[in-house]
Amino acid sequence: MSHDDVLPEDSEAPAATPDLETTLETRTPEQWAEALAEAEQKAQDNWDKVLRSQADLENIKRRSEKDLQNAHKFGIEKFARELLPVADSLELGLSVETAGSPEVQKLREGMELTLKQLHSSLEKFNVVQVDPEGEKFNPEWHQAMAMQPTDEAEPNTVLKVYQKGYLLSDRLLRPAMVVVAQDIGSSGAS
Repeated sequence: MSHDDVLPEDSEAPAATPDLETTLETRTPEQWAEALAEAEQKAQDNWDKVLRSQADLENIKRRSEKDLQNAHKFGIEKFARELLPVADSLELGLSVETAGSPEVQKLREGMELTLKQLHSSLEKFNVVQVDPEGEKFNPEWHQAMAMQPTDEAEPNTVLKVYQKGYLLSDRLLRPAMVVVAQDIGSSGAS
């Protein structure tokens, strides 16, 4: 079957380039095998590029989703930090000893209620108070302000909390400032 037999009768065969025809006809089987191997290698390289591009896109998608989740989760961090001094002030006001007058007691009850509402609002947004008094010292969540020799508590136990700490979705917002128990034997006294 010749080239002309394949074409319909009313169509013209494209003019063949003599160089292309000559090149195609003069290739040896080894040259064809080499050209095929080169084409297969290029196809494999392109396939590898496609797979790498798809993997990169998946990684970018996962990172973007994680970044978006973190933005939603920790987006209120600055706002929460600004509210912490308000909670500290209310707690400080409540820690002051007051006389037993009914007016002062009403004021105290109002402050307690306000502090409770503030903590409740913070907890709705996953801001949790860290009040470690009596717990083991945790350097990730507590900041030791002083060590105090004592035989009333185990060493490395929090004796006193100067300022409560806060977590935002298990991320430290502010460490609790604490006094830590020190073993009397390691205080340097004999």
